Amino acid sequence: MNLDNRIKFRHLACFLEVARQRSFAKAADAVAVSQPAISKTLKELEEILGARLFERSKAGAELTEAGVTFLRYAGPCVQALRDGVNTLRGHEAQVETVRVGVLSTVESLVVPEVIRRLHRRHGALVVSVATGPSAYLLAQLKVGELDLVVGRMTDSPDIQGLTFEHLYSESMMLVVRPGHPLLAAPLGDLQRLAEFPLVLPLAGTTIRRHADSLFVQWGIPLAGQRLETLSPTLSRSYV
Repeated sequence: MNLDNRIKFRHLACFLEVARQRSFAKAADAVAVSQPAISKTLKELEEILGARLFERSKAGAELTEAGVTFLRYAGPCVQALRDGVNTLRGHEAQVETVRVGVLSTVESLVVPEVIRRLHRRHGALVVSVATGPSAYLLAQLKVGELDLVVGRMTDSPDIQGLTFEHLYSESMMLVVRPGHPLLAAPLGDLQRLAEFPLVLPLAGTTIRRHADSLFVQWGIPLAGQRLETLSPTLSRSYV
């Protein structure tokens, strides 16, 4: 089947921006057009495709099942076109760029060595690394803003249509500062954890769900006084 020649680049660019921003208003600001213009362009695309791409609500715009399917193809398509234009214009024609998304909590595990190896093999290579929460990185990956993401497996619907490769395994452990009272407690006396402030990953993240399940397994209530963060620097400073 031939591509419908009614589909223009502006339709795809508009669709990707709304998918990225999850908001018609924010997408309009990002591309410097009016919100009615964004809505009109998306309506045209939906009519051409014969499918509803977004569910609109006061909270924003969420992709429908058809929208998720279309996103898998539209993102790489637009990015390939941009790369082709830049190459023909001579923009960084001799330099390749790899855009990598990395969870801030795992960026120091495997990424530095991988980048060193890539630079040894490729004389002209720019590795652009973006950090952020998993949902943000996966959204950027789907719209073609990132080439790959290094993170944790999740059961989120955001992973639909993506390909995964196992890189490493993590262990979860308890860490305390030197001289902490728990160091003098009997090994395995985990009930005392409830007596002290805790540093935990943000609620709703994959690693936090694993941590919560361990606390339930051990029968330990979460301390009422705790810090929730994904920042390794803040965590170390607080401990």
